[in-house]
Amino acid sequence: MPPETFGAMICRARKERGWSQSRLAEELAQVSGRSTVTRQEVYRWEKGRRVPRFWLPHIATALDIPRDRLERAIAANGASDDSPDPAATLTTLLPDGDPLTPLTASTGRRVGAQDARDLAARVHGLRLADDVLAGRDLVSPARRELAAALRLYQEGRHTEAVGRSLLVAIGELAQIVGWIESDAGHHDRAEATYRLGVSAAREAGDLTLAGNVAGSLAYQWTNTGRQREGLALARAALDDAGPDAPGKARALFFDRVAWAHASIGEAQAAMRALEHAHEALVAAEPEAAPEWAYWVSEDELRVMDARVYTELRRPLRAVPLLRDVLNRYNAAHARELALYLSWLAVAYADANEPEAAAETTARMFALSADVASDRTAERSQVVLCRLADFEDVPEVRAVLGVA
Repeated sequence: MPPETFGAMICRARKERGWSQSRLAEELAQVSGRSTVTRQEVYRWEKGRRVPRFWLPHIATALDIPRDRLERAIAANGASDDSPDPAATLTTLLPDGDPLTPLTASTGRRVGAQDARDLAARVHGLRLADDVLAGRDLVSPARRELAAALRLYQEGRHTEAVGRSLLVAIGELAQIVGWIESDAGHHDRAEATYRLGVSAAREAGDLTLAGNVAGSLAYQWTNTGRQREGLALARAALDDAGPDAPGKARALFFDRVAWAHASIGEAQAAMRALEHAHEALVAAEPEAAPEWAYWVSEDELRVMDARVYTELRRPLRAVPLLRDVLNRYNAAHARELALYLSWLAVAYADANEPEAAAETTARMFALSADVASDRTAERSQVVLCRLADFEDVPEVRAVLGVA
């Protein structure tokens, strides 16, 4: 008999008490003493759509379930012994119907190679904007860009070659728009956008791009309580792109696999994937890298190494890596810097260094105060939850009071 999933466990415990989802949300607000949670969030937990990292100890208290039992249920969530075929896995992502079918190709304006190049430039501009702006600041203009690109492809008249270039640009645009939507907390919209991007990339014959879009969705699934599905999709994205994909792309895909393994506690598999990521980057030919992989670097891989080590509770490995990278990280990238500081704060806490954890948390809060990102908000909750174990330390108490 398969183990009880996390969602099923809290749903059963809630019903045994005769509580509605709203009542459980109220109880959690009372137990936590400083935050609120909505009925919709409880619904997402029970359906396996998100994992309540900050709320986990409060759920344990409210429902009288040992925390380690909840954590085991999360690790088993959606567990399967199946090894899905990569092509079949990616095919399931294709949206219903064909949203890329040209609408009025015989009557629309002529779309040429320059239009495709202009679109590609706008896509890269949006990527660069995402480096310095957060999801809720960018989500509306990003969606308008995607809608305009779809109109250009569907309503214009173009050659097969230009059409393929437009599809590649749409696939790349869908990846960054999905990423922005996810950062804004719009996970359902992001999933639909990612599916569109996979469809465009595969129709254009760009399997590396399809792998990047699918891998982005896998990363979202891993971070929102669908770890086993995220792992299967991350593997499928890597396998479907194939061994001839550019080294930078393969390094990124291996990192996503590593993170998915770490999220379910599979340490050895996670560290093997990290090794493969570094090997792929070393072997990479710079001129062969797609433009969307511009940010993949040794430092970024080291950050993922540290995140995996932190997730696996190996702070002595994580702390020096993060400190080294963050000492030279671009301060203009406030969201990423705040996120990476959150991992350093947790690693310090795991290393029983609460004063350093508190100092790092204060820096993270200062950076993220005006960052409109669901990711930084969620990581802030995780850090606060971890620091709560050291409330008797004056530096920690001060940070918790400000938070």
